[in-house]
Amino acid sequence: MAQEIERKFVVKDDTYKAAATSHSRIRQAYIASGNGRTVRVRTRGEKAYITIKGPSADGGLSRYEFETEIPYSDALDLLKIAEPGIIEKERWLVPMPDGHIFEVDEFFGENEGLVMAEVELKSADEAVVLPPFVEHEVTGDRRYYNSHLRLYPYRVWGK
Repeated sequence: MAQEIERKFVVKDDTYKAAATSHSRIRQAYIASGNGRTVRVRTRGEKAYITIKGPSADGGLSRYEFETEIPYSDALDLLKIAEPGIIEKERWLVPMPDGHIFEVDEFFGENEGLVMAEVELKSADEAVVLPPFVEHEVTGDRRYYNSHLRLYPYRVWGK
């Protein structure tokens, strides 16, 4: 079983952009979601993927994940039948000296103003050096899950 283990952080400034080795535009939506499980379709640049995720474990640190590439045209069709709320973001890949790669997502649309970083780990207790652009950790805080942001966007949190 493919297990995704990752930590999530809120980003405090845009210094990650200078350190990034690449970036790409992402559009994603959910075909199905509920009880902690999701089926997601995503376009990233010129490629497209479908992803199935299971419920979170370890306080939100890990969960089952299956992802496979699909034809781009199929993804565009699936986006049309997805549940309401499309997530749009720019993803920046920031390699760190310790070998980890931070994926920094700058959100647009209803989630504009939110910038998140995540790092995938090989084990739940793996040490990671946090980059200076990280403000605080939000691993396990469901408000920051993309599936939650599509229904309760960042722009309305203070209202």
